[in-house]
Amino acid sequence: MIGRAIMEMIEVNGNDTRRINHALKVLGFARAIAGCEGVTGETLDVTLLAAALHDISIRYCEEKYGACGGKLQEKEGPAIARPILERCGASPFVTERVLYIIAHHHTYTDIDSLDYQIIVEADFL
Repeated sequence: MIGRAIMEMIEVNGNDTRRINHALKVLGFARAIAGCEGVTGETLDVTLLAAALHDISIRYCEEKYGACGGKLQEKEGPAIARPILERCGASPFVTERVLYIIAHHHTYTDIDSLDYQIIVEADFL
């Protein structure tokens, strides 16, 4: 599942290696933090998928708005990520949780769970 999401993230980003590398870096940090925290099962799936797809809307935002600020990414990201998650075979729970995190990953108040916290921390690193 995560391998397919990575490949789709790469396809969306085209030749933008900086953005691809950032997503892979966040994924690596998220995987390491999740491992240290003992995260497993669906929570691990959510964490890894959200890490890989958290910035999936940047290119779209740049084309549509001429900017890619965090709030624009949060607004546009879920619509781009949903079909990717469906093609990857994510469960409805995992899909909705990943979309929630994508829609809030630049919002640092009201972090409600470990998966969300890991994405924020991995993105800061």
